Amino acid sequence: MTQPDITTHSFTDCQAQGSALAECIAERLREGVAARGHAVLAVSGGSTPKVFFEHLSREKLDWTKVWITLVDERWVAESDPRSNAGMVKSFLLQHEASAATFVPLYAPTATPEGGLSEVTTRIEALPKPFDAIVLGMGEDGHTASFFPGGDHLHDALDPQGNALLWPMRAPGAGEPRITLGLSALLRTRTLFLLITGYVKRDLLADARLGLGAARHYPIRTVLNQANVPVSVYWCP
Repeated sequence: MTQPDITTHSFTDCQAQGSALAECIAERLREGVAARGHAVLAVSGGSTPKVFFEHLSREKLDWTKVWITLVDERWVAESDPRSNAGMVKSFLLQHEASAATFVPLYAPTATPEGGLSEVTTRIEALPKPFDAIVLGMGEDGHTASFFPGGDHLHDALDPQGNALLWPMRAPGAGEPRITLGLSALLRTRTLFLLITGYVKRDLLADARLGLGAARHYPIRTVLNQANVPVSVYWCP
């Protein structure tokens, strides 16, 4: 297997980290708009990206030609405090970026299975490949909603899989979720991993080296299959 091309950028604090990543992502979006007349960005939820979102929301570019979607979503309404869509709208779709078009992964059905067809149609309509995808990582080695013990983890991690999206239930996931599959994540021009803290830094190092339990972490599978350069943005 070809070794993945991974570059790590370390920062002293989250403001510096978020600002640098925002500048880099904005440049990728500008390049996409200039070359193809549009750009497509997929981002992760959780608390870690908030500072990055706030910086990116103020970057100047033609946001009217940018689509933004999510890497994964908890199957909750946008009004729920745990909704990734709600967080993206509160922190990213503000200021300059308020002109972007947001494509959510949630539909008002009881289960992700019930909304899968509708959400898949939305994602299929987006131009591919993505210009940039920003992933996060949990302390259990999950990224996107590729949770250890997930009911569709094996299929979702198939780099040749035909499905764009997978429902996911797992002990560590809380609510049922929906997630882009690995085959969809690999359809990007650039891949970024945004993490904070020494625990995650060391966990990522173990996963890359295949040490101990970390050799089974989903993040290792994603990195080993990456067919584009990966940039890790880390701060304490």
